[in-house]
Amino acid sequence: MNTLLEQFKNYLTTEKHASDNTVTSYVRDVSAFCTAARLRTEKDCARVKSQQVEEYLHGLEEKGKSRSTVQRSRASLTDFFRSLQKRGVVEINPVKGVRVRAAEPRMPVTLTMGEVEKLLSVPPDPGPKGRRDKAMIELLYATGIKASELIALNVQDVNARMRFIHCRSAKSERTIPIYPEAAKMLQDYIRNARVLMVADPGEPALFLNMAGGRITRQGFWKIIKHYADLAGIQKDITPQVLRHSFALHLFQNGADLHAIQHMLGHTDISTTQIYARLYQNDLQETYQRFHPKAR
Repeated sequence: MNTLLEQFKNYLTTEKHASDNTVTSYVRDVSAFCTAARLRTEKDCARVKSQQVEEYLHGLEEKGKSRSTVQRSRASLTDFFRSLQKRGVVEINPVKGVRVRAAEPRMPVTLTMGEVEKLLSVPPDPGPKGRRDKAMIELLYATGIKASELIALNVQDVNARMRFIHCRSAKSERTIPIYPEAAKMLQDYIRNARVLMVADPGEPALFLNMAGGRITRQGFWKIIKHYADLAGIQKDITPQVLRHSFALHLFQNGADLHAIQHMLGHTDISTTQIYARLYQNDLQETYQRFHPKAR
């Protein structure tokens, strides 16, 4: 079974260009199915029928798994058998045609403008590290890019004087403006902190760890948790929460959805429309709470 999972992991990484989180989740889902269905070899996989997949997914529902978990498991198995199809192991994808209940839409967690101000106003830790931390957090909220895109930035991707960054990922490439305060912090970090942190003069990475190499996503998560604690914010703040907040606040202030779609790097406008729904939900809640005739 380990060989099956390794081949699937390689497919997700090299052909699908999936994120680390997606790879981990999908491999875990497929591993659970292989264990339940007793699949150890490719020959075992070739014998899997749609009914077997359907019974497995419905079994997850009966065990109390959430709709989103069951939907993700279906997606994981779809990609697993698609990878086997490409290698000629199976002729027909047994997941095709299997239906499960649609996941209930989950509204993203966001920060209020007040909470964002509290987070951004936390005094930095002393030294180059603090300058780096503040520049990273400010830039994340200024652009709405993903944490993986943030740490992948190189020095050449930034133009602090003209106030924009160039963001590249497996699925999109885009130029995003940044506001003056973010540009100022970025310039300060590059001039006064990065030069003290870099180990190799040829290192292209914009944001560095204390060893002088590119900072990791895990390292940045710790930074953002640390500053959220210092700000006294009770919500569980992740880089994704700042990304959602960036998009919602733009929409609240009148930004066009297509412009937000471009900055976020969404390929489908329907993904971006969740912020419009979130805004409408906020309006409805405010109305219910404060209009004297609505109570």
